[in-house]
Amino acid sequence: MGRFLWPVAGFAIALLLWSWGVKGLEETTPIATMFAPVETFKALHVMVLGPDIWLHVVTSLKRVAVGLGFAILFGVPLGILVGMSKAFSQASTPLFQLLRMVSPLSWMPLAVMVLGVGDAPVYFLLAFAAVWPLMLSTAAGVAQLDPNWMLLARSLSATKWEVIWRLVLPGITAQILTGVRLAIGIIWIVLVPAEMLGVSAGLGYFILDTRDRLAYSELTAAIILIGLLGYALDYAARFVHARWLHSVPSDPLR
Repeated sequence: MGRFLWPVAGFAIALLLWSWGVKGLEETTPIATMFAPVETFKALHVMVLGPDIWLHVVTSLKRVAVGLGFAILFGVPLGILVGMSKAFSQASTPLFQLLRMVSPLSWMPLAVMVLGVGDAPVYFLLAFAAVWPLMLSTAAGVAQLDPNWMLLARSLSATKWEVIWRLVLPGITAQILTGVRLAIGIIWIVLVPAEMLGVSAGLGYFILDTRDRLAYSELTAAIILIGLLGYALDYAARFVHARWLHSVPSDPLR
């Protein structure tokens, strides 16, 4: 029972603090009443019953999927290469660490200059943000593989591609899924500011639109919805990761 009571208590305390904060601002900033919990949840109720917000949600989720797909396409091979090649790791790790520490949003002007406005620069920013946790998790997974498996594969005259497909990838799937979960969290954080970049749909665009319309209750409701959707995505990633860990043998050769 306590497993459910504590989260409920935490949300109740957060709502009380939210209400008190709004009341404290009402005297100096009357518009703060539009950010109150009651007004926000009224706006959220109307919002989720209408079709408009779901068009923005679908657009954003599509961008998340495309950005994550590109990140997996580049991050996993790079991680395998870093983990399997000592020379490549020594040559590339300083550069990768440098790029990893650059905020993805700082690439916004260059992304627009090179890719133009629209979805393309958003895809680039999301993929750039997500590629690093995928690469690092993959490389860590390769480093943790039992060396005896590699020796056995070589003794059976397996080619490098066979080693990767039949041994390495099955052996590091759990680490890749960990990287995917981390990547989804980062993508979801970067998504909203990235969608404020010359697009006409998406949750980030909707946030700007509510600001321009002075619909502050809708703005706060959209923030709540973004949090709920992000929580659902993270829960789905954790569920897949947990199911994989409980359904696959630890030995990839089995």
